[in-house]
Amino acid sequence: MPDQHSTLRAQRRADTQRAIQAHAVRLFTERGYDATTVTDVAEAAGVSPMTVYRHFPTKEDLVLIDQHGRLVAERIAATPTTQPLVRRIGSALIDSAATLTGGRDGDAPTANGQFLLARLRLMISTPALRAKHLDNHYALQQAIVAALADDATDPDAPFHAQAAASACLAAMHTALVRWAEEDGRSELSDLIAKALAAAFGDDIVGTGPADA
Repeated sequence: MPDQHSTLRAQRRADTQRAIQAHAVRLFTERGYDATTVTDVAEAAGVSPMTVYRHFPTKEDLVLIDQHGRLVAERIAATPTTQPLVRRIGSALIDSAATLTGGRDGDAPTANGQFLLARLRLMISTPALRAKHLDNHYALQQAIVAALADDATDPDAPFHAQAAASACLAAMHTALVRWAEEDGRSELSDLIAKALAAAFGDDIVGTGPADA
């Protein structure tokens, strides 16, 4: 059936992309980002450089591409539209972080958490990635604004959504940096919740009277 074939192709593509990215992050961590070429990544993954570029248009994308924007947008779409913007965005950021890290394996992050932590360390320590990360940050902000757009009846709603998204992402960035500094010892989702509570109050992350 055509739909089944399309699903299988999409699954194979996703599997190939994950495998390439895993090899890339490992090599960047072991050898250094600048010392590792796309050809090195292709050889480690057992594919051609053209295949790497088909999945990751730039070398920076090998570290930066992820499903975060899609996850956050899905979480926002599932929240009640009557909630404050910051609360809708904040809960989506917390939930998506829990999904991406996969919780914990005893006292250490899971394999998914370790992978995200390795990517984050590369973003923080590599100048080329720090610059490109700003583009990803903007793309995530736009994904959040788009997810909130269906509720917009006020002409100022897009401005309000952008302001709320920017503020929440600033809090999340603080949590991400702390998580990397702590070598992943804390739950990332908990750190994001703490950062949001510090910025906006406990009610915003659902730990205050509003949930009673």
